[in-house]
Amino acid sequence: MTNFVINYRDVTIMRGNQIILEKINLAIKPQTLTILSGNIGSGKSSFLKSLYKEITISEGHAQVVGFDLNALIKKDVYLLRRKLGIVFQDFQLLQDFTIAENLDFVLKATDWNKAKDREVRVSEVLAMVQLSDKKNRYPSQLSGGEQQKAAIARALLNKPDILIADEPTGSLDSESEQQITELLINLKNNETAVLIATHNLNLFKNIECDIFTIENKKIIRKI
Repeated sequence: MTNFVINYRDVTIMRGNQIILEKINLAIKPQTLTILSGNIGSGKSSFLKSLYKEITISEGHAQVVGFDLNALIKKDVYLLRRKLGIVFQDFQLLQDFTIAENLDFVLKATDWNKAKDREVRVSEVLAMVQLSDKKNRYPSQLSGGEQQKAAIARALLNKPDILIADEPTGSLDSESEQQITELLINLKNNETAVLIATHNLNLFKNIECDIFTIENKKIIRKI
């Protein structure tokens, strides 16, 4: 039986009485790059939020990194989220902490109890995003692209099975946009599946990936 990091079958997602996505099917294998496109308001963010159970699915069967979302109770949601790396458009870095302190804060919160282990892991992920020389800078001292690299490093700390990025280049200039896109594309070679929600498919021309789009409340495979 094929292993999937995400496997949605006939899933419906609602907000109140409104259907956001209906009877959707999507399966993502490990170490792959998947692009989810769609217009603003089409339901991309709602779908991503359902993956880490910020939104509860209304119907269907959903498995994410080995967890059955239908059966997962609230007090255990943190176990699911530890196996996911989540990158937002607005970085969400702690402004009073240096980049290294931002990452160390996350490791402390996820039971990395030994300071030396945390220091090594922070150095590893900063090297992965080519930000080692900025570890003692504060977020306000970095460009938008560098802040997003720091956010990606943070998402990689606990070696997630899949990295989920919601419009990760939406607030960046074109040069930074290209750098972040290339970085995310290369992460699938690091034993991490990558799922990117974006309205800009041009960034992924000639890239080996699976592309889906949201149309009429359905997720449709394009390539």
